[in-house]
Amino acid sequence: MTAAAGRATTVLRALFALLTAVHLGALLVDATTVVHLTKPALMPVLAVWALARGGPWPLPAALLCGCGGDVLLQIGGETAFLAGMGCFAAGHLCYLTLFARAGWRWRRTAPWAAAGYGTAWLGTVALLWPGLAAQLRLPVAGYSLLLTVMALAALGAGVRTGLGGALFMLSDTLIAAGLADWPRPPVPQFWIMATYIAAQWLLTAGATRDAVARPAPERALVSP
Repeated sequence: MTAAAGRATTVLRALFALLTAVHLGALLVDATTVVHLTKPALMPVLAVWALARGGPWPLPAALLCGCGGDVLLQIGGETAFLAGMGCFAAGHLCYLTLFARAGWRWRRTAPWAAAGYGTAWLGTVALLWPGLAAQLRLPVAGYSLLLTVMALAALGAGVRTGLGGALFMLSDTLIAAGLADWPRPPVPQFWIMATYIAAQWLLTAGATRDAVARPAPERALVSP
């Protein structure tokens, strides 16, 4: 990385951190206008940072899909929610493409991890199912299955990406809990966004290591 690129990544990382702090702070004090202005800016800044770090195309594509989902969820309503879920699903497919390009294969996934993630998906869907609106049940179940597969792949790809995938699952579980009228922590949007932003950051930071920028068949995305 050149000196100019290094400076650019430092500035972009600082901007992302600032936007994150402002956005989460605005959620805590219920500053709606600030929330609506900062949320759509988060993932594009992270995508540019990923490009500056040499990340391959599926990575910024995944982040921009996340931006589309963020915007649609802000609009509100069932149609926008389903469209937003579709955007996030496209982002998960981009992450799976990224992991495959980097040399990750399913045979690297520990059986206990596959069993644990599968059980978590099945249990969550079973518990949420009665509380979801009938028209949302199958879309939510299908989306959560894709998210679980992405999180499992992220775990197989490396420690940092694995933690990012797990936090993504937690964030979306909090959203689904709201749809099913489950009890949630105070200021649930703060926790949803805090875990979501952390997830995207960890996935991006892990995937922009040299092992992704110069993929090799037998190398994981991140070092343990």
